[in-house]
Amino acid sequence: MFRQCRFSRLQKLQIRSYYDSRTHAPRKGDKVVVAMSGGVDSSVTAKLLADKDYDLSAVFMRNWDTRDESGSDHGCEWEKDWEDVRRVCGVLDIPCKMVDLSREYWTRVFEPSLKSWESGITPNPDVWCNKEVKFGALLDRLTEDPGLSNTPWLATGHYANKDWKYHNGVPRPRLLRPHDVTKDQTYYLSSVPERSLSRAIFPLGSIKKTEVRELAVKWNLPTAARQESMGICFVGEKRKFHDFISQYIPPKPGPIIDLETGLQVGEHAGPWNFTIGQGAKVKGLKEKTFVVKKDIPKNIIYVVPGTDHPALYAQSLTIRDWTWIWADSPPIELMRPGGLKARIKFRHVMSDIGCSVYSDNDCIRIDFDEPQKAIAPGQVATIYIEYWCLGCGTIVEVA
Repeated sequence: MFRQCRFSRLQKLQIRSYYDSRTHAPRKGDKVVVAMSGGVDSSVTAKLLADKDYDLSAVFMRNWDTRDESGSDHGCEWEKDWEDVRRVCGVLDIPCKMVDLSREYWTRVFEPSLKSWESGITPNPDVWCNKEVKFGALLDRLTEDPGLSNTPWLATGHYANKDWKYHNGVPRPRLLRPHDVTKDQTYYLSSVPERSLSRAIFPLGSIKKTEVRELAVKWNLPTAARQESMGICFVGEKRKFHDFISQYIPPKPGPIIDLETGLQVGEHAGPWNFTIGQGAKVKGLKEKTFVVKKDIPKNIIYVVPGTDHPALYAQSLTIRDWTWIWADSPPIELMRPGGLKARIKFRHVMSDIGCSVYSDNDCIRIDFDEPQKAIAPGQVATIYIEYWCLGCGTIVEVA
């Protein structure tokens, strides 16, 4: 006998919103919330939407609580960001609010990343932040308003596109590359599930970055001259990763060994301070050396001389915890002898490269068309068919 499924109000709202989303775009009067960071991209996004007939508001996510580090909030970077958001919203005459998601960020993004670093692998917190926080906890929080009859549309300043494709007679959202491929951010969005993607809006998908800056100047937006932020959000731009991570993981000195000679050439303070392909900065050597391997149980960092050493290259990799954006519809070519012919990225700042994709028990195996350099376990790999982003997973093995 079947048990009747019970859904919470939030789940029912999200399910109904998903099916309503298949109208493809917000309609006049729809509730649209733009996630603003204080940067020029989200500011221009807000202006583009302010010119539409939507019920528009803005939200600023506070994801990191500096009191966890220093015991004080005074002078922290989020205050400047929040002030810039309020200034832009004041110019555009749209309401804005701050949502504190630092607890969700800590438990869903930072703690798992910390465990990964401690185990010697190289995670990408920004990918999981979009899934777990921006298009996860934030969307849930926005839906908690009892006056809503639908999940709001969530707009962001990401450089990405979205369209709808009929699959087995049902329209489904696809994550696509933007017009400005030099600013393509689909890599960071590749973990966002279909239900959340269905409510996403990417107004900058058809605009180049240079045009965004020009529009900000034309519209006299307060953030027009603001520089683009770089780096992991909780580390910030003024701190070094080593200084930050040492607050959470105690130093663990170990040897740096030349892979070719087997001789110790230096000492490291902890394997989490290095990733594959990174310069080791060993003093006293004639030639620069680069990290090629980490032996975590023995706490050894192995290095090789030169940037093009054969040991830095790999022909294949294995991915675990793979997530298809269309979770119930993986490509059927995965089970065929030749695999799925696709493109792959394992870093945000890289050109996608050709590969063959295979299903391998509970993992995904990737064979490159040509050997690739400096691939680290823990990195996120994203697969594309032409301009369509299919999903992502975590690299666990490189060969």
